[in-house]
Amino acid sequence: MAKLSTFVLPLFLASLSLISHILATSQPTESTHNEMLFQYHNGPLLNGKISVNLIWYGKFTPSQKSIISDFVTSLSIPSKTAQPSVATWWKGTHKYYSKSSSSSSPFSLTMGAHISDQTYSLGKSITSRQIQQLAARGGQSYAINVVLTSADVSVDGFCTSRCGTHGYSSTSNVAHLRGGRKSKNNKFTYIWVGNSETQCPGQCAWPFHQPIYGPQSPPLIAPNNDVGLDGMVMNLASLLAGTVTNPFGNGYYQGPKEAPLEAASACPGVYGKGAYPGYAGDLLVDPINGASYNANGLNGRKYLLPALYDPSTSSCSTLV
Repeated sequence: MAKLSTFVLPLFLASLSLISHILATSQPTESTHNEMLFQYHNGPLLNGKISVNLIWYGKFTPSQKSIISDFVTSLSIPSKTAQPSVATWWKGTHKYYSKSSSSSSPFSLTMGAHISDQTYSLGKSITSRQIQQLAARGGQSYAINVVLTSADVSVDGFCTSRCGTHGYSSTSNVAHLRGGRKSKNNKFTYIWVGNSETQCPGQCAWPFHQPIYGPQSPPLIAPNNDVGLDGMVMNLASLLAGTVTNPFGNGYYQGPKEAPLEAASACPGVYGKGAYPGYAGDLLVDPINGASYNANGLNGRKYLLPALYDPSTSSCSTLV
């Protein structure tokens, strides 16, 4: 049986706690020291022309769908947007390819299919196994299948230990999930992100909502006027970066393989220069609505995107 694997995007404060624990550890052993380093583990990275398929599970308005789809499209179109742009942010992942022996040229992303399930065909309480089943509805070759669950859908571990996941499966597993049909054993990657607006915005949509724990400060205004969807974009951005730089669990990451810190999650809570726990950093502010952001997208969109770990400087890199 082909391997199934999932890499978790931890809750913001849980990530800070993990890093605080690492930093507080004195006299580390050699193995612990190695886990503290952000390393390449010699596995393959994604390459070629990759379709990003969006699988909408539950009720989303057309406006909400456009927030996500405009973000995905903005990743690969730099010339039509003001700077700093989503595409400029995404180029940060290309640096990993120059450091990798498995792939000399970066991938390219294209918008793929939109698949909607507004009838909640698997119910409103979803397991991790069912997330993989939903992901299998998208393409199964050169694809990142993104499962997006609406605010009224609960998912195993959502709000308690994770804000989203990315992982991989294969068409042999898909055949099992979809009724046993035979298919080629090709790996495909997937992402799941949930809308936290009514369940845990203080955990998965910070800094657009006050955190449940830790330093308290007034929440920032969401750039698309939708706390849940703007939070989903932040988490999706982090998971996309993790997917292309650590698609199969043996790419770039820091810490234990079972709970890796990846390209974006290695920089928790950092969105602009000067960030510290409870403060996202110095951000741009829209003069019209007072919303905070750090990246411009297509159709006049503005987004808040996480810092990316820069392997060439061993530091967290921000757009502003």
